[in-house]
Amino acid sequence: MAGTLPGLAPPRPLPMKERSSLIFVEHGRIDVIDGAFVVVDQEGTRTHVPVGGFACVMLEPGTRVSHAAVALAARAGTLLVWIGEGGVRLYASGQPGGARADRLLHQARLALDETARLAVVRRMFALRFGEEAPERRSVDQLRGVEGVRVRRLYELLARRHGVAWDRRAYDRAEWDAADLPNRCLSAATSCLHGLSEAAVLAAGYAPAIGFLHVGRPLSFVYDVADLFKFETVVPVAFEVAGKAAKGRLEEPPERAVRRACRDAFRRTRLLERIIPTIEDVLSAAGIAPPEPPEDAQPPAFDDADPQADPGQRARA
Repeated sequence: MAGTLPGLAPPRPLPMKERSSLIFVEHGRIDVIDGAFVVVDQEGTRTHVPVGGFACVMLEPGTRVSHAAVALAARAGTLLVWIGEGGVRLYASGQPGGARADRLLHQARLALDETARLAVVRRMFALRFGEEAPERRSVDQLRGVEGVRVRRLYELLARRHGVAWDRRAYDRAEWDAADLPNRCLSAATSCLHGLSEAAVLAAGYAPAIGFLHVGRPLSFVYDVADLFKFETVVPVAFEVAGKAAKGRLEEPPERAVRRACRDAFRRTRLLERIIPTIEDVLSAAGIAPPEPPEDAQPPAFDDADPQADPGQRARA
């Protein structure tokens, strides 16, 4: 057909709910060889990674990524995240921005309307704690109530697993100076943040436009991740920290946390739930998304039988 590109057709992105959650890559060169996304180690051994089958690829120190590999990941709708050793820092992500202007604008409208924003925050509170938020509270006041409840949950989990716990504290400049529970929590939340950012981007929203969290590049990612944190990664972090404190781990705690987080994501079917939950919390504002204008650009992935989540990127 005239006008088509030579070679194989562009990959058809899988829906977020049908993907595996995370894969970590370290000490290797990532490239596209014979059309496949591969990791090449120092001895030249190739390991094929089905990049389109993952929501997020976490790149640890010692990795180098080619332009072709980044382009293929973007076409497949897979988020690349550059992280620190053990997954305890998040430096950058490789799929910035939103893919759907209509959803992004709707998100911005809700965040700028104080009444709508408060309704969204109240819904988030209800989902996190299983009860309605206290009446006649502002967003700042609800943030304070949330902080108290979160501290109590941390203390409860620490006692349950026999972990000495003071407070949630870490310093990016002195990361190794943090105690064991905080290092485990940092590794665990890094996994959840990467997965949440991939879902936010796939659904066509902006990571920076948050409701409870504000002023950060990943404010909305933190909002979304917090909805699932205490049923997935926080219990995992304290459980691993407890085992490490008792000498019952045969691998570094950060690695054990990552493995346990992937099991928790699979067990809770998290990838199936993130995007519907985002729609749920935004609908609490009672403002319907606007209809797209007649001259709006159609979705990039045009398919009579869609196989990707709304807003998913496709052809470069």
